[in-house]
Amino acid sequence: MIVNESGGIPNRLFFRLFQTGNILQRQVQNEMGISAVQWAVLGALSREGFEQGTSFNQLKEYLFVSRQNLDGVLKRMERDGHVVRVPDPQDRRARLVVLTEPGRAYWDRLQDTITEFYRQALESMSFDDSVSLLHLLKKLQHDLADVSLRSGAVTPSTQ
Repeated sequence: MIVNESGGIPNRLFFRLFQTGNILQRQVQNEMGISAVQWAVLGALSREGFEQGTSFNQLKEYLFVSRQNLDGVLKRMERDGHVVRVPDPQDRRARLVVLTEPGRAYWDRLQDTITEFYRQALESMSFDDSVSLLHLLKKLQHDLADVSLRSGAVTPSTQ
């Protein structure tokens, strides 16, 4: 990829990703009354196989969020009765995050709203566009996870 004035295409691409993430967060909050992270937590915990919960660390890694961000969101969701943290039966020192019955009912009630949110957000994209974007984002996630600037690249701290 050719990089020219002020970073060129890579700069514009990452800036658009930044803007898109912020728009998503704002629209989810405005239209559904929950944060994007709360939405992601509900979705993650409602997946098949997670009925008994998941560890905090597994949830943090799955969602790619910071420990502090997830802890704050879970505290709000616990207060709202959507999740609980319970002792892990395999390791009493560890705790599992579990979706409560009211949390599952809340998630179920959101489904029509989520479907309409997706419909409107993807309105100008064809099915093939959506599949291509999904594929490209997955490739970008993979490559981002492998970024390491410790291999001699110039960083602001080494200039």
